[in-house]
Amino acid sequence: MFLARLIRIQKKTTVKGAAHPATVSARPADGFVITGSIKGFPDGTSVSLLNGQTGAPESETTVSKNSFSFSGKVGTPEFKVIMFNKKPPYITLFLDNSAVKITGIKDSLDYVHIDGSASNADYYRLSSQLAPYQKLFQENAPADPQATDAALKVSEDFVKKESSSFAAPLAIIRYSQLTDETNKVEELFNLLSPEVKSSPMGAYVAQQIAESKRNAIGTVMADFTQPDTSGNPVSLASYRGKYVLVDFWASWCRPCRQENPNVVENYNRFKDKNFTVLGVSLDQAKPAWVNAIQMDGLTWVHVSDLQYWSNAVAKQFNITQIPQNFLIDPDGKIIGKNLRGPALERKLSMVLK
Repeated sequence: MFLARLIRIQKKTTVKGAAHPATVSARPADGFVITGSIKGFPDGTSVSLLNGQTGAPESETTVSKNSFSFSGKVGTPEFKVIMFNKKPPYITLFLDNSAVKITGIKDSLDYVHIDGSASNADYYRLSSQLAPYQKLFQENAPADPQATDAALKVSEDFVKKESSSFAAPLAIIRYSQLTDETNKVEELFNLLSPEVKSSPMGAYVAQQIAESKRNAIGTVMADFTQPDTSGNPVSLASYRGKYVLVDFWASWCRPCRQENPNVVENYNRFKDKNFTVLGVSLDQAKPAWVNAIQMDGLTWVHVSDLQYWSNAVAKQFNITQIPQNFLIDPDGKIIGKNLRGPALERKLSMVLK
C-alpha cells in the first residue's frame, strides 16, 4: 500500500517533507489549481501528480521554463505526491480545493515553499510541533520516555483541538507509532468529525485500528502447528512456560534478512533467561529456506508449510507483510508486536531482568 510506505518515509522526514508554512490563498470556484515553479529541471522533464493512497498517477505534465501546473478536484483533502522523472525525491502535500503555489529548487525538494492549501498549513503545523521529537520516529530510535510522553501529548492535543482538520488522522498515526495503546488510539479516532473519518487518511487509521485488534496485546495468541525443517510437527502450545518471539520471515525477504542479525544477537543474549524464538517462514522452496537459516545463524526452531503467502499460520494471524513478530509471555499472552532493532532489546530487557 503506497500510503503505508509514504507514512514510513514521513517518519524519518517529518519536518523536511512538510514544506514551509502555507499562506491560504483564494479558493478557485471549483477544484484545485497547482502552480509550480521549481528551478533546475530542464524543459520536458516529466512531472506526475500521484494519489497518496495508492501511488497511482492521477495527472501528468512536463516542465516548461521551470514551471508546471495541475488542475482537478478532490472530494476531501488528502495526501498527494508530486514526482519528477518518476523517481524520488518528491514533494508531498495535503491538497484541498484551493489555488496552490509551490516554489523551490531541484536540489532541495524537501524544503519547497507551499502556499494556498489550508490543509497543508495544518499538516505543517503538526509537523513543526513534532519536530523536536523527530528522532523518535526513526526506524531504530533510542528509548527516550520523556520525549515520547511529550510527543504523545502533542499528537493528542492536536487531535482534540483540530478534530475537523484533515491532517488530524496523521496526528493519530504519529501517536500510534509511539505506543501500543490501541484503545487510546481508537478513542482519539472517535473524536474526529465524520468527514475526516471517511477521508482516505481517516480510512487508513480505521484499518490500522482494526488490524491491531486482531492480535491485540494482552490477548492469548492462538495455538498453531506446522512442520519443522525435518518434517516434525511443532506447536506453539509446546512453548508454554517460556517467553517466545514468534518471528514471521522468509529467505527471499531482504528486510527480514537485514533484521536477522539483531534477532540472533538478542537470542544469544537472552536464551538463558527463559527466552527463545520460533521462526515461521513464508518460503516456497525448502532448500532456500534451510540455506538461509544456516547462512544467518538462526539456531532456533523453524516451521513452515512452504506455501508462500498462503502459509496457514500467516493467514491465521492475517500476516500481509514481513518481517512481523509477536512476543508472548509464559502464559501465551501477547506482550509485544513488531519489535525490531533496538525496540526488541529494550522490551526483552524489561521483561527478562
